[in-house]
Amino acid sequence: MALIPFDDRDGHIWFNGDYINWRDARLHVLSHGLHYASSVFEGERVYGGSIFRSRAHTERLHKSAALLGFEIPYSVDEIEAAKHDMVERTGVGEGYLRPIAWRGSEMMGVSAQETRINVAIALWDWPSYFDAEAKTKGINLTIARWRRPSPECAPTDSKAAGLYMICTLSKHEAESQGLHDALMLDYRGLVAEATGANVFFVMEDGRLHTPVPDCFLDGITRRTVIALARQRGHEIVERQIRPEEMAGASECFLTGTAAEVTPVGSIGEYRFTPGRITAELDSDYNDLVRSADTAVRAAE
Repeated sequence: MALIPFDDRDGHIWFNGDYINWRDARLHVLSHGLHYASSVFEGERVYGGSIFRSRAHTERLHKSAALLGFEIPYSVDEIEAAKHDMVERTGVGEGYLRPIAWRGSEMMGVSAQETRINVAIALWDWPSYFDAEAKTKGINLTIARWRRPSPECAPTDSKAAGLYMICTLSKHEAESQGLHDALMLDYRGLVAEATGANVFFVMEDGRLHTPVPDCFLDGITRRTVIALARQRGHEIVERQIRPEEMAGASECFLTGTAAEVTPVGSIGEYRFTPGRITAELDSDYNDLVRSADTAVRAAE
């Protein structure tokens, strides 16, 4: 199937407060965000014409910008209004929404105090990230050679574009091996996350174990699934997990805006069997995001 380039599509993009033609939403080649990764973004899903956990994403966008040393020139309420207006205008029922903020082209150098902060929001149709077979049998991961950096080396609490460079490298390497994704360890050699999703394990004690998000994002979907698991009576153990401990896990799954709840069949030499707990949480998550009660879907 031929790819449809993202710069050559019909529709409109919200760009610095106005709607412009999709093909006209461009930035200059000397934009600071392109050269120095001074850019932050969000990835959000639209289900049934409603943005899931919309405000939590917008608040995190503002937090990420602050961690990179700039202020977004539109309030949380203004961005929220723009996002919801875009969903209504486009009529996209099942889609992916991408707000992004970046430093412009007014200054070119490491220092860029006087650059304009640009903001754009795009929305497109997107039914599912992994195919049905992968969601049933579980996806297969390698263990990446790149590691999540220490909070002393990067603004790891931000959803900053620069932090995803090693994710792209890791995912490309996994795909070259015929695998779906890669598990990333952190700077200490502990289990961290996949390239764009958090990870959970059902261990021998029957409890759900997940790494402490102390050098990577505490995902919005991660927090949602933890709440759903607790509603079912599961005990959640957030702790530092050594890679070799994966040998003691019966089930493993990823959580993320794109991944939703996705079972894992293997990570390197470690094997898992998609089971009851993963299936229950996948079902609960699907029920939640497609709930007719928009207040429930919006609640954090």
